[in-house]
This record gives sequence, C-alpha cells and structure tokens, in this order.
Amino acid sequence: MAKSVNRAGTKSVAVNKNARRNYEILEVYEAGISLMGSEVKSIRNGHVSFKDGYVRVAGGQAMLIGVHIAPYENAVYTGHEPERERRLLLHSREIEALEAKVDQKGLSVIPIRLYFRNGKLKVEIGLGRGKKNFDRRDDIKRRDIARDTARELARFK
Repeated sequence: MAKSVNRAGTKSVAVNKNARRNYEILEVYEAGISLMGSEVKSIRNGHVSFKDGYVRVAGGQAMLIGVHIAPYENAVYTGHEPERERRLLLHSREIEALEAKVDQKGLSVIPIRLYFRNGKLKVEIGLGRGKKNFDRRDDIKRRDIARDTARELARFK
C-alpha cells in the first residue's frame, strides 16, 4: 500500500517541518506531481514552501493546495501562478483509499516532503490526525528524556 521512499538516489528539496509536529502521521504515500517547466526549475533552486499546504481528495483526484512555488526568475514567457492547485499523480485505488479515510472524522492529508528520485519530482504525503497541545508537550518530554539518557550513556563510555 504505502511505499517506502527512503531509497538511494533521492534528493530532498523541501521538508514540511510542521507536518510531524502538528500531526500524527498514520500512513505515508509517494505521489508524482503535475507541474509546469518553470515550476520544476524554481523547485530545483529551492524556491518552494509548503508551510500551509494540504491535499484535498475529491472526485477521484488528489489536489495539492496552498503550496507556494516562487516564479522562476529566468523564465522567458509568463511564468506560473505561485499558489495554484497542482494535481497529484496517484493510483486510483490509492485515491479511493485516501478519500474513504479522509471522510473519517479528524483525518487530513498533508505534504511531508518534496524530493527528486531518478530525475522525477515526487511528493511524500501523509495521512494524519491533528495533535492537541498536550500531545505535543508529551512528544517534547519524550525527546528531552531520550536526549538526557543518551547524554548520560555517552558520559559513561
């Protein structure tokens, strides 16, 4: 179902740091993305932000919304619209599964990272449930405890 995307030959372009902080990721999918040429060049230069990005799954299509891709400065013709909706390329059974799960209460689909694999631009999307403030505080406490124990173990070596 969900593919592993940590393979050799991948180059991360952008990572959504808020995704894992604000959401509990239940499943991860790899999707292609339909882009214009100037958008790909701008992404290669690192001019992309999906701080407010999310995925809307409806009508048998998955659309990436709220991702800002800055216009490519060396474009000869008129460039692209920075905030336009971009179609995600997924198998129909994956779209149907996502659509069914998003209809459940509290689940969202969010972009996690954008990367190139074998010259093709891919987006890693995650099906997640929003965290509450106390969940975030618990995560911070767990990280602090793990960091302290690692520090103590390193001191005794």
